[in-house]
Amino acid sequence: MVKINDNYLKLKAGYLFPEINRRVKAFRFANPDAALIRLGIGDVTEPLPPACREAMKNAIDDMGTAEGFRGYGPEQGYEWLRKAIAEHDFQSRGCDVNAEEIFISDGSKCDSSNILDIFGAGNRVAVTDPVYPVYVDSNVMAGQTGKADSEGRYAGLTYLPISADNDFAAEIPSEPVDLIYLCFPNNPTGAVATKAQLKTWVEYARGNNALILFDAAYEAFIQDPDLPHSIFEVEGARECAIEFRSFSKNAGFTGTRCALTVIPKGLTGTCGQGEQIELWSLWNRRQSTKSNGVSYIVQRGAEAVYSAAGQAEVKALVSFYMKNAAIIRHGLSVSGFEFYGGQHAPYVWIKTPNGIDSWGFFDYLLNTISVVGTPGIGFGAAGEGYFRLSAFNSRENVNETMERIKCL
Repeated sequence: MVKINDNYLKLKAGYLFPEINRRVKAFRFANPDAALIRLGIGDVTEPLPPACREAMKNAIDDMGTAEGFRGYGPEQGYEWLRKAIAEHDFQSRGCDVNAEEIFISDGSKCDSSNILDIFGAGNRVAVTDPVYPVYVDSNVMAGQTGKADSEGRYAGLTYLPISADNDFAAEIPSEPVDLIYLCFPNNPTGAVATKAQLKTWVEYARGNNALILFDAAYEAFIQDPDLPHSIFEVEGARECAIEFRSFSKNAGFTGTRCALTVIPKGLTGTCGQGEQIELWSLWNRRQSTKSNGVSYIVQRGAEAVYSAAGQAEVKALVSFYMKNAAIIRHGLSVSGFEFYGGQHAPYVWIKTPNGIDSWGFFDYLLNTISVVGTPGIGFGAAGEGYFRLSAFNSRENVNETMERIKCL
């Protein structure tokens, strides 16, 4: 008899975005002529930067010659890409991160889920609420939780509520935890963290032998030069943190797939016999066994992000989406909505009007003005009463959305 992983049966109502797609599909079937605009899923819309495209074309030509052909690449990623990342993304900001501590992968979503492979059962896990659903669902799948209650909170997880009432800044857990998921700039709320706030988390983690899993997928959108882009800008973070980053949003690689994870050498966890084991070695073993890495062609494209042309082009992409966010913020303000975010992140977090629940507001926008957003409840129980709009779309669609919202 084939046995399944029963933990999957604990998952609530499917993954958020497939549920959105299901509702949109039903709407399209009933309204085939509707001019639908999607500001829900955080997928980019603008073309890949020219520098990245040119590098990929050249890499294809490399693969067409005996001298330039590449077969299986190093599972950790090509050294020339890892060196570029270390220099430009970390060392330039004073972070003690070297190329050997960087692992190239096909997505930070994948890494933030797969990282659980190297951790044992029984870790106490803390997540903010609302939260990027992958953090929660991957722990459910891995058997780290009990069943969900009527509000969708899983037994065994420590939830740290964030809302307008606490300025979207989670409080330090009142009880010891082992793994802490932090995401800044935050998805879904758009909130950011100061260096002082991150220092408090690092001090907690070091004092409680905890590990911070830090998702910095949106760091390129930070506009304030005084705000940290990496957890490793905080002294002591090498002793208690792993960081995930991605080329998806800053360079448009959502369909191309390239990301990275930083695991400092010397960072350890405890095995069953009480011995301290280096996490870098465990992750390297995991990747060597379960991954063949990212293609040579894609990694050459990612490397081009760090060229002079690539840096200028990525900056222009980020500016484009942040202008979209500013247009959304202005339109919502004119229309009398209460909202947050959109200043250092491509997401605007809206307080749903008149006490309407978040799925109700989703259906209202979809059926009234043919606009798709993301219901806050999909990010956790504390997301109820909120709604996320994404700035990832064309300027035309963003402007049109705001015109439609004015008519509500």
